[in-house]
Amino acid sequence: MQTKSQTSAEAAKQRHIQRGIDAKDKSKGNGKTHAMQAGARTYPEPPFPKQHQPKPGHEWAVEPAPLYDAPYYLGSKKLQDKVAVITGGDSGIGRSVAVLFAREGSDVAIVYLAEGKDAEETKAAVEKEGRRCMLVKANVAKRVDCHSAVADIVKEFGRIDVLVNNAAFQIHSTDFSDLTEEHFDTTLKTNLYGYFHMAQEAVPHMKPGSAIINTGSVTGIDGSKELVDYSMTKGGIHAFTRALSGNLIDKGIRVNAVAPGPVWTPLNPSDKEADDVSKFGADTPMKRPAQPEELAPAYVFLASSQCSSYITGEILPVVGGY
Repeated sequence: MQTKSQTSAEAAKQRHIQRGIDAKDKSKGNGKTHAMQAGARTYPEPPFPKQHQPKPGHEWAVEPAPLYDAPYYLGSKKLQDKVAVITGGDSGIGRSVAVLFAREGSDVAIVYLAEGKDAEETKAAVEKEGRRCMLVKANVAKRVDCHSAVADIVKEFGRIDVLVNNAAFQIHSTDFSDLTEEHFDTTLKTNLYGYFHMAQEAVPHMKPGSAIINTGSVTGIDGSKELVDYSMTKGGIHAFTRALSGNLIDKGIRVNAVAPGPVWTPLNPSDKEADDVSKFGADTPMKRPAQPEELAPAYVFLASSQCSSYITGEILPVVGGY
């Protein structure tokens, strides 16, 4: 049993340690914690210019421009002479995926809703990589549009080797009572029906070794109180991925998903208010949102039979340290 002098000495030692830590904390001050930069180039970090866009959002108007071309990424024929279909491929993650798929040797068909200027820029970027690019304007929420889109793509390219379901609708609703049935229905029709329609139309044109990659979200894992409907659909996409992977195993078609955290794309300025956009991604462990080119290699990995032939039914989170 310790004596009173011994316990007093122990308490004094603990206070000495405490004073040392307190002094160090004060010396650090309250300066800004810088974002983590671990990539091949330095990426933008908050605060961003305050901005807000009408739906569906335009990449050409986002400031700073999303980084999608991954100049330090070297292709190695992982998708040589494949045919890839990317919904929502005109901008954001979809654009970067299109560019890296092309750099890996794939021809690309871009399915987009209305953003013609963005789509043309993506087409030019794919063609710059030496591959063909087809633009197809369609609303994936409508089965007839998906049927026509796939028919046109197969007529042009003869087959489909990779389907990337990426088109999405997202807009916040701070108060649950403000989430209207029209809002809810639009989110579900785009994010769930769109994936279902495109997969069901594409599968008959896919051979063993083909791949489907769905874009999920960290909100489908953790939920988001202001994105109840969106979180619901992204969780559904994760379940859809796992279920469809088992269904298509006998056909030799792998099905996986990428679950991004916050990514700097037109989806955000067309969802959030200008003040919130300026702080987007600041609350992540890395203190910044991802850029599209930081997500695209995950899609290459899951599309390539050289890289992921034994992977199906998986959800790959790319969430910046969450």
